[in-house]
Amino acid sequence: MKRLLLPLILFLFVVLEGVALELLPSNLVVGNLLIIPHWVLVFLVFLAIFYDYENTYYAVLYGLIFGLLIDVVYTGVLGVYMFSYAFVIYIIHGLKRMLHGNIYVTLILGFAGVASVDILIEFIYTMVGLTEAPWIDYFTHRLLPTVILNLVFLVILYPIFAKRLTRWGGEHLTKNNAL
Repeated sequence: MKRLLLPLILFLFVVLEGVALELLPSNLVVGNLLIIPHWVLVFLVFLAIFYDYENTYYAVLYGLIFGLLIDVVYTGVLGVYMFSYAFVIYIIHGLKRMLHGNIYVTLILGFAGVASVDILIEFIYTMVGLTEAPWIDYFTHRLLPTVILNLVFLVILYPIFAKRLTRWGGEHLTKNNAL
């Protein structure tokens, strides 16, 4: 049952990303700010830090799968989110080997992950000609609000999932070693 729980949580976040802006106060949404919820990515950061071990890459696999799902459902270009999520989670997975998983490291890696993914997506969309906004406008009107909103989401999720994912990862590792 726990094997299905992680994909179900990620699927729930994919669905909630579509209605996330409806949950925000209207003065944030109506203004010239463009806030993009990367809630799947935030949960993938949790998976990379707390669930995966050095030789497991479940977070990267889920990044590929659910990044493709986000591409299919919300965007017109396939592969951008899939590549961006998987690449950034792979980097975070490598960085977590050097750092101890606590709230500060999670905030730093979450900040770096969300900012990197959003910049990478904007860069790819600029290269294919889908966006033409100047980088200073992108930085002030999209990147900063997006990173702040997603860090707030990360702080809300931390007490719910940090210890739970560590326990589930240990149980999964123990079960696989017993086989």
